[in-house]
Amino acid sequence: MDRKLKEMLFFSAFRGCALLVVLSLVVLMWYIATGGLERLSWDFLTEMPRRANTEGGILPAIVGTFYLMLIVLAVSVPIGVMSAIYLVEYEQSSWMGRVFKLAVYNLAGVPSIVYGLLGLGIFVAFLGFGFSLMSAGLTLSIMTLPLMISAAREAIAAVPQSVREASLALGATKWQTIWHHVLPYALPGIFTGIILSVSRAAGETAPLMLTGVAMSLQRLPDGFFDSFMALPYHIFYMATQSSNLLATRPIQYATALVLLLLVLGMNLVAIVMRKRYRDRYKW
Repeated sequence: MDRKLKEMLFFSAFRGCALLVVLSLVVLMWYIATGGLERLSWDFLTEMPRRANTEGGILPAIVGTFYLMLIVLAVSVPIGVMSAIYLVEYEQSSWMGRVFKLAVYNLAGVPSIVYGLLGLGIFVAFLGFGFSLMSAGLTLSIMTLPLMISAAREAIAAVPQSVREASLALGATKWQTIWHHVLPYALPGIFTGIILSVSRAAGETAPLMLTGVAMSLQRLPDGFFDSFMALPYHIFYMATQSSNLLATRPIQYATALVLLLLVLGMNLVAIVMRKRYRDRYKW
């Protein structure tokens, strides 16, 4: 077969795969939107739930999910980036670095329900945080750490060695080189890890069920050690435990649409910041 024909076939296959992914997203959004737009309104977003979640809104679930994402970002991003710096810049060839990498790869494949049991044992019972936002947020942070570390490590390792050598040759210390030169160039890849981590954490249900998510609340959380609602569990409850599944189906779709829009909004912010740093630091 002619090489140009092979190239055309392969590129056509690649385009087909890309179009399939985009089409799947469009179909998913259309399916959820058509089922939930009739129920979606300003009152639905700003009111408290009533009558076992069959009336009212989902404001506590939105606020609870937002708080969870704040905890995940505050915990997993600094620890993930610092761990990646340690792996790439300080323990690149030692046996400890290889063990660390193997542990990260294995932890990335652990089911989320196992992380939920871990959070139940450590944060809820041992540390005494109880069934609270803090217990759930820290559990989700641990769950997303392997993904965050892997993405940040790849981004830092992709920075050319010549950048480090030029900085060191001008008299900068190793940490000054990392802080002022390596990290700025790696930020676009780090933001990719943030996008993937937040997206995964926002849609998890099993860890929340074991660490304190509430079925229904008539108030907002008073703090990070209070009980809470979350959009993923709200969807799960309405789809499986409601007394009238057909009557509450518009609520299910509307809540799923809000969750998707919330995740897409957070991802959009990260994408804009990633593009800004990618345009500023080019090599």
